[in-house]
Amino acid sequence: MIEVRLPHTIFEDLGESVRLIWRRTLYADFEKDELKRVLGRKYRVFPDISVRDGALIIDTDYPEIEKYIVIYIQNNLGALLRNRYTKRKVLYVHEGMDVPLLGYNAFGLIDRGTNLIQVRGVSGCNMSCIFCSVDEGPYSRTRKLDYVVDVDYLMKWFDYVARIKGKGLEAHIDGQGEPLLYPFSVELVQALREHPNVRVISMQSNGTLLNDKLVEELAEAGLDRVNLSLHSLDPEKAKMLMGRKDYDLQHVLDMAEALVNAGIDVLLAPVIIFGINDNEAEAFIEFARMIGAGKRWPALGFQNYIPYKFGRNPTITKLVPFKKFYEWLRELEMKTGMKPLVLKPHHFGMEKREFIPLAFRPGEIVKAEVVLPGRIQGEMLAKARNRLIEVISTDAEVGDRIKVRIVRTRHGIYIGTPV
Repeated sequence: MIEVRLPHTIFEDLGESVRLIWRRTLYADFEKDELKRVLGRKYRVFPDISVRDGALIIDTDYPEIEKYIVIYIQNNLGALLRNRYTKRKVLYVHEGMDVPLLGYNAFGLIDRGTNLIQVRGVSGCNMSCIFCSVDEGPYSRTRKLDYVVDVDYLMKWFDYVARIKGKGLEAHIDGQGEPLLYPFSVELVQALREHPNVRVISMQSNGTLLNDKLVEELAEAGLDRVNLSLHSLDPEKAKMLMGRKDYDLQHVLDMAEALVNAGIDVLLAPVIIFGINDNEAEAFIEFARMIGAGKRWPALGFQNYIPYKFGRNPTITKLVPFKKFYEWLRELEMKTGMKPLVLKPHHFGMEKREFIPLAFRPGEIVKAEVVLPGRIQGEMLAKARNRLIEVISTDAEVGDRIKVRIVRTRHGIYIGTPV
């Protein structure tokens, strides 16, 4: 009897297949019959395959089988890897692929002309918020795959950006979805904490994937603040807004308190949809006070809902102009004494810094190599001048060399159309 265990991995028995769960958030399914055929071709044995206590069990004592099956799994893992929460195929981006980590919105690094650098190691989300600006989550109608960036490769590019941007940086871990789907969250925080140019490490999160152990690990790694996406304190309303019947509001509230107790500051970040949850504003403020949020930074960051072209824009929403929204915030400040609610960059120590120089000009035509499929239909990712370009409305394939007209360069995010 051979028992196979791999680092950061547990196995589950699905009957006709075996599921490998890697680092909590990723999985790959291996058909038992295929594993038997592989062993049969190599060793002329066809053992029963099962799972026990998270280990892969192979019913044979034939020598060298354990080493062989481990190599087989490792060699085939990349092609089978999927996101546990979206069930979408995952592309694992690593240094050997030579894919730039500047230029695209879904993964990599984003510079918006300040000392805050957005760090995006993963795409995808475990929630399906009804107001999601990028149509993320398990019920997305447009997103067709996810990305995971190797943590060492991500830090290599972060170091490149940090040397340009200087010291006193805030590394903000966020993404088009839930950053804690990243399988290397703790390792990323540790690496950022060790970087000499980083002053603050913050993270955006909906809090659902936190647990006591992970909170302690993130605290020990050096995480300073979590901007917690919490949109209602009513359990049923919260489920509706998060788009999930299994959303556990009490767990998220418990984790908010656990973060504060572990020394990680919390900023509650509700998206306010007038007519739906604006009447909970004072309850949010009271909860923030109760748990001790906002020790180093503001305790609340109310956000005004606005529709997005490619987002989910529910018909129940009531749009409020930003002028009126800020008046509402000032009235809350006066009524509750909670300040600041109208947030400014200086509340977070943000300051303007020179942008990383643009690689392309709007209207410019460049030759580029297609290196990855994009997240939506008709989108591919191409590289040129050590930057990624999101090429839209294209039927190009990976490996093609194409001409692209640059149509958008805002904040170093490049969008192009085929010529």
